[in-house]
Amino acid sequence: MANNYKVIDEDNWKRALHCQIFRNSIEPSYCVTFELDISDFLARVKAMKYSFTMTLIFIVSKCANEIEEFKYRFVDGQIVLYDRIDTSFTYINKDTELFKVVNVKMQDTVEEYVAIASKTAKNQKEYFTGPLGNAVYQFSPFPWVSYTHISHTNSGKKDNATPLFDWGKYFERGGKVMLPFSVQVHHSFVDGIHIGKFADSLQNHLNMF
Repeated sequence: MANNYKVIDEDNWKRALHCQIFRNSIEPSYCVTFELDISDFLARVKAMKYSFTMTLIFIVSKCANEIEEFKYRFVDGQIVLYDRIDTSFTYINKDTELFKVVNVKMQDTVEEYVAIASKTAKNQKEYFTGPLGNAVYQFSPFPWVSYTHISHTNSGKKDNATPLFDWGKYFERGGKVMLPFSVQVHHSFVDGIHIGKFADSLQNHLNMF
């Protein structure tokens, strides 16, 4: 079932001018990296024997779905606002060291999502199952390096407004477990203040998990 959306009336939309300016930029997307304290989250995930990756994907998606600006997309040239965004993540085949792209619907609870996502990722044989959907958050974990910056390939499609989330190898510092985390967004819809709201919400959700 396709995700529902409403078409935005650009003549009466407060962000119309900002959107148009950035939409015409040579590179309308930008990426921000920051650190998260995952000390309590990591301990809890291990105690519950949940997948670290799947649990984090769920929490990130939950936080992003609660912020309107992360749910805008371009559809057939029009600006739309989705009611819900699902997930699409890379998953390594350990035998070939090649990744596959796995698509999983967002669920109401972390228990449901982790179970479905883990099963789907394990059972999917194809590396790619078709074109990437519009109503998804993309995830591409990078757990081998504790990076301070990351960049991404550019498809050349300026209207590709799908946010992309990454994280690196977590490490200990000052008695805490820290995680480098990145988010790439389309500037037509998402400004720094929205990333700030997202970062605060994500840290709070990790602390309370």
